[in-house]
Amino acid sequence: MPEHVHVHAPHELSEPSEAVSRREQINELVAVLLLSIATVCVAWSGYQAAKWSGIQARRYAQASTARALANRSSTLAGQERLQDLLNFNRWLEVSTAGDTVLTNLYERRFRPEFRPAFTAWLAQDPLHNDRAVATPLLMPQYKLASFEKADALEHVADRRFDQGKEATEHADDYIFGTVFFAAVLFFAGISMRFKWQRMRVAILVIATAFLVYGVGKLATMPTL
Repeated sequence: MPEHVHVHAPHELSEPSEAVSRREQINELVAVLLLSIATVCVAWSGYQAAKWSGIQARRYAQASTARALANRSSTLAGQERLQDLLNFNRWLEVSTAGDTVLTNLYERRFRPEFRPAFTAWLAQDPLHNDRAVATPLLMPQYKLASFEKADALEHVADRRFDQGKEATEHADDYIFGTVFFAAVLFFAGISMRFKWQRMRVAILVIATAFLVYGVGKLATMPTL
């Protein structure tokens, strides 16, 4: 009877194919992980960029509003200063002319903010003291609330503008970060199309480097 011949494949022929298969599975797993992480990072970066863009718009709008209010207060302060100047000049004319009735009338018409400076100016005896300040408007006691309000609003506008500028920079940084994650998506995606193991590994290494840098950059950015 013919004998049955059993043919066994050499180990060196069967093991390499199994090893290649395992490497392919590992590479595919790495590619899937890179794609998943990069997708999440892209979504997070887009969300943060949108939030910072909203902050930017609000801060710039607040800065514009504050500047408009500051201009209004500054205009009002200029009108009040002009009124004080005209009333004082007229008072000076009638007082030096000896018209007591008109002098008292113009004193009653002085604004409350002008009175402390006028009282301090009179205390210097300006009609006989050459060293006296020429006008109450130059006295340190003369302060206009509208001018102070305008200055405060200008400071608010400057702060809001700086905050808006900072928010713009943060939004730009998040948008710039999506470039690295897009590169990860590209390289991880094309790696699956290569059968050459060395090429596939090299592409995955590049994708990993982009991902590590992008995630590191993302970790240092402020969040909302």
